[in-house]
Amino acid sequence: MTHSQEQTVPPLGAPGPTAEAGNHPGMKRVATASFIGTVIEFYDFGIYGTAAALVFPHVFFPALGEAAGTVASFATYGVAFVARPFGSLLFGHFGDRLGRKKSLIATMLLMGLATILVGCMPTANQIGMAAPVLIVMLRVLQGLAAGGEFAGAVLFSSEHAPKGKRGFWSMFPNFGGGGAITLANLTFFLTTLFMSGDTFTSWGWRIPFLASFLLVIVGLWIRLRIDETPVFKNNAARSGTSRIPFLEAFKHQPLQIALAAGTVMVGFALTYIGGTYLVSYGTAVLELPRTFVLAMAMVGGLTISAGVVLGAALSDRIGRRWVIVGAASVAVVWALALFPILDQGSRTVFAIGVPVTMFISGVATGPQGAFLSELFHTRYRYTAAGLSYSLAGMVGGAVPPLIAASVIDSFGSFAFGCILAGFCLVSLICVLVVGETRQLDLDRATAEAAA
Repeated sequence: MTHSQEQTVPPLGAPGPTAEAGNHPGMKRVATASFIGTVIEFYDFGIYGTAAALVFPHVFFPALGEAAGTVASFATYGVAFVARPFGSLLFGHFGDRLGRKKSLIATMLLMGLATILVGCMPTANQIGMAAPVLIVMLRVLQGLAAGGEFAGAVLFSSEHAPKGKRGFWSMFPNFGGGGAITLANLTFFLTTLFMSGDTFTSWGWRIPFLASFLLVIVGLWIRLRIDETPVFKNNAARSGTSRIPFLEAFKHQPLQIALAAGTVMVGFALTYIGGTYLVSYGTAVLELPRTFVLAMAMVGGLTISAGVVLGAALSDRIGRRWVIVGAASVAVVWALALFPILDQGSRTVFAIGVPVTMFISGVATGPQGAFLSELFHTRYRYTAAGLSYSLAGMVGGAVPPLIAASVIDSFGSFAFGCILAGFCLVSLICVLVVGETRQLDLDRATAEAAA
């Protein structure tokens, strides 16, 4: 890239000289590819969380005991979130230089390989300390793949979509994430339903991981059939691609990267508490039946999907900002009330707590695909959007489940609710600072900042 090709950052609202692509006739096919691909990727990513809550303390950390084993299990779960930003930089670099499609194929291959190997992993009783070490390494690979997946899938939809419906079409990767939660818990539900607890702990937990092989084959076939996005192709033909997208992103929009990460954090915090930690809390602390808890987690996957659709549709009508503001405001209050409600210990209360948590998360998450796409310039959009999303995941997705058990054990569940409300409050503040992005064109020749 020559000096003359570098982009500047004019004030908010400055019009771009080119219009983005119109209503692409293949949007349904693009949306289907984004949805199914993300279902598969985050099924692979999500089943680890369910296994970490149910069996990994016994399989890989038996010497630590129940409480410490659960903490260690969720620590390995959180390792992937630390790896996600690095995956965003790695796959974002190639996605911004070579195209969205090639990078998405690579993320799916890496995720599928790591997941299948987790299903083949010997236990701690078989190979000792090597088992948790190897499981951490595979979880890192999953994190790298997940870091590159979401931004690519979102851009694949948003860069094909017409401007007025960008929120709706960009929601399909997040909609696929909700489907993945349902599918992951359904797999474990069926596995536990048709075998004894000892059999499930011994080898039954491997079935969801090994089943990923068939899903990955389907996902690769779908992604290979879709063309590169017109926005990327137009920008590459007009001004070339960035040699180092990471440096260009931090040169032009460092504040937007940080604010976007803060904005997205509310969805991560609620999703991974409602969809992962509460599985452990419901079985270990509230002593509810495992099949019931998994059934409610499946319902949670359905309600987060419903919330995603609602949030995305509303964002095309009233803007991304106000949908996220509304969801984050409700989330602050709900986080304070959630654990006192759950601690009543009844099935009815648990059947309300998990789906409501996931629904609020879905509404906050619905506009995020369009929001992240609109915030950054095409030349480094994959890198910047993926990095913002992954940083939010590292803080909002990994930290709350990791500290939940110890905080609740030491200070009570309401204290943890206050911490969870703090994460939601950060998102509320950040989105208020960022402002609205709905009016921005994606195929613009200048990197317009939305703040």
